[in-house]
Amino acid sequence: MAHVATIGNATIIGYDKMPIISTDPWICDEDSAYFGSWIGSHTIPTQYKKDILESKYLWFSHGHPDHINPDSLKRFEGKKILLPDHYGSRIYKDLKEDKFDVEILKDKVWYELSKNIRIQCLSNWLQDSILLLEVNKRLFVNLNDSDPGAHTRYIRNLSKKYKQIYLLSLSGFGDADMINFFSEEGKKITKSKKPQGYVGKQLSDKANLIGANNIVPFSSFHQYQRSDSIWAQEHTVPDESYKDGVYLDHKYIEPFSLIDCMNDTSIPIRPKKFDVIVKRPEEFGDNWSDELTLKEFQEVKNYFLSKNKLNKVVRYIRIIVGNKENIIDFKNDLKTGVTFEVPRNSLLTTIRLKIFDDLLIGNYMKTTLHGIESLYHKNFKYIIANWSDNGLVNNEEEFQNYVKEYKIKNGRDFLYYNFLDQSKNLFFRFVSNKSNSTIYKFSKKIFNFLR
Repeated sequence: MAHVATIGNATIIGYDKMPIISTDPWICDEDSAYFGSWIGSHTIPTQYKKDILESKYLWFSHGHPDHINPDSLKRFEGKKILLPDHYGSRIYKDLKEDKFDVEILKDKVWYELSKNIRIQCLSNWLQDSILLLEVNKRLFVNLNDSDPGAHTRYIRNLSKKYKQIYLLSLSGFGDADMINFFSEEGKKITKSKKPQGYVGKQLSDKANLIGANNIVPFSSFHQYQRSDSIWAQEHTVPDESYKDGVYLDHKYIEPFSLIDCMNDTSIPIRPKKFDVIVKRPEEFGDNWSDELTLKEFQEVKNYFLSKNKLNKVVRYIRIIVGNKENIIDFKNDLKTGVTFEVPRNSLLTTIRLKIFDDLLIGNYMKTTLHGIESLYHKNFKYIIANWSDNGLVNNEEEFQNYVKEYKIKNGRDFLYYNFLDQSKNLFFRFVSNKSNSTIYKFSKKIFNFLR
């Protein structure tokens, strides 16, 4: 029997009489992520945990701990691990160092895993990736946390060869990004609420981009448990909201479902909601009163200064640890900066392991912007986390080599879609982003049409 189960946060289990492949297997009801800030929203039933562990292959999309979780990873010793072809091969190198059996899959190449299952990877320049999973001639497009981007046209053309195309994608109200912002006066900046139907429409718009006719909510099933991040729980998506706004021409499949790839029926698994017990940051090694030593601050300073491309983005980064202010000055003529207020332990851990994005997504670090509108100003966040930490790129020459490789992989689509996204970001700075704004809706239709 050929079928697929979706479970956990971003796990697909592909079966061909037996479990063949499991994707991004975070055991999210036992192992926390982002220094204890995240835990799964639902339990993973015992049988599905067993199926994950018995899968012949494991596939990991990218380095975030709700996808490749360091605690869950310890359960998978001896398993065959498949990875996308990311520039720099950081995850591959780290796993090989830990003695895992790892193979990198080239982009746009089908790999047969069993008689009825084959997969194809599409990596992107933000060090994320898409998995195309074919099970008995049904196509599952696992975007996980990625936008189809430069692969949009490729996936859409491929989808035309299938009758059943399933979209699995991150959706939500944006809490899987840094939303813990404060004004320069020290006041919390309240994130605006999204309208009813926002999440379903978000999923349907993605489905239309790639030609999918089935939608399965995915890669969105976490909740908060640290006392300093529990406030963000109100920005997660209630289960019943995923289907609101889904277009009528898309078949909606409940999250956590068993999909039969012989007759195209689906059965909800309906795992239990995971009951959160709020935990203090000290349980995860974080004490907000701890200060940095001079030697430790020098480590932090060297980390940021090594990312040479930041010199054209901000004048300074201010780090507040234990109520003590530390300034990293890039000594340029800019008038922009960022303040991060963060506990000592998790700051040092992210610096030493080069996983700074974990602090941004955990939503307990407090962030203040000075003279810039977002952390994406001139690619500030990408320079630190995606390109430097993950892609091992720190200066302009290395970055040009990095871009060159992705241009080769994606051809003119790389230039086209990145130009389109940059144009969109610039345009919407001057247009109301309210989804009920007529000009906003009309403009978004145009951009989606161009894609």
